[in-house]
Amino acid sequence: MAAIMEKLSLKLFNLNSRNETSKHQYLINRLRYASGYNQQDAGFSLLELLIVILMIGILAAIAAPGWVAFVNRQQVNKANDAVLAALQEAQRQAKNKKLSYSVSFKVEDNLPKFLIYQGAVTPTSGVVWKSLGEDMASNPGQVLLYTNISASNTKNTTGNIVETTPGIGIITFDYMGVLAHKSDGSDANTPLKVMVAAPKTGTTEAGAFKRCVIVETLLGGMRTAKDTACSN
Repeated sequence: MAAIMEKLSLKLFNLNSRNETSKHQYLINRLRYASGYNQQDAGFSLLELLIVILMIGILAAIAAPGWVAFVNRQQVNKANDAVLAALQEAQRQAKNKKLSYSVSFKVEDNLPKFLIYQGAVTPTSGVVWKSLGEDMASNPGQVLLYTNISASNTKNTTGNIVETTPGIGIITFDYMGVLAHKSDGSDANTPLKVMVAAPKTGTTEAGAFKRCVIVETLLGGMRTAKDTACSN
């Protein structure tokens, strides 16, 4: 008898629970109907999506030039830092080892590169030229390289950067870390400039954003400059 009563009680409890659930669902449905909510109407319409896409396109068009300019500045700054670091390393090696050390610059496949080596003659085999920037190998033409050097430690005829000629040149430090004499024994001409620049959009010409390292004195003093101070 007790077992029968327990089963009846359980069935009544389940029935009441279902009734309560049905009541709750009924109330929810009534509220949705009263507020005009319909699950089939949830989400965005095609017009709303088109408006959002149009707004995103407008914002991207406004932000894109600023972002490109920022990326160009970052690349040029990194390349200039690499030029300065290469020259400082060659000067440090010359002082430490009491031997002449050089840095050669060149442009190959639209990539500015440098090489640090012992002596004054650029080796032609068994060396690896490095690009002026970690990610530059995958982005040729993003940074332009120029110098005012015609030969080792010798300026060109004007002493200014020629922006129509890709940068080449050699800067050599003697065993004391100062600029080595030229091959004819005369004093080295200064200042020597190595400049990097961002190209104008869609061209291979240098834009207004420029950075450079200038070796100013026979003692091998170095400083950095920017924009017109580099090309003049």
